[in-house]
Amino acid sequence: MRNTTTSTDRATAAGETSERFTDEERAAMKERARELKRGVRRDPRTARADAEREVLAKIAEMPEADRVIAERLHDIVSASAPVLSPKLWYGMPAYARNGKVVCFFQSAQKFNTRYATLGFSDQADLDDGSVWPTAFALKGLTPADEATIAALVARAVS
Repeated sequence: MRNTTTSTDRATAAGETSERFTDEERAAMKERARELKRGVRRDPRTARADAEREVLAKIAEMPEADRVIAERLHDIVSASAPVLSPKLWYGMPAYARNGKVVCFFQSAQKFNTRYATLGFSDQADLDDGSVWPTAFALKGLTPADEATIAALVARAVS
């Protein structure tokens, strides 16, 4: 029988960091595959409403701290950039223009981090000189934070 131990297995056995995907990353990839399959089968006449229902259901599953932020972000994005369509992206609430994700919310629980994240993809029009942020840590939302996010989202689709 042939030895099937890989260099990654040997590195892990030696106490080094594995280059494999984490359980959370594998779960996110599986969720993405399911999202793509659902998208192909979706009726174009009800696609936006169906996708929004899926996003709201995913938000409802989140722990309370993340859920409160995600619900508020959903309202802010919907009001600030109605051109964006809600959709799931790797199991996260995301908002897309012409099918391409512009911004997304990652709950702290998703990858066991200490804060949630509002992220923007390269589709967001946030360019400002040669360096600008594309992700923001969220531990809560004040009215000032909400105004900042609304302005960022509006700018992202301008």
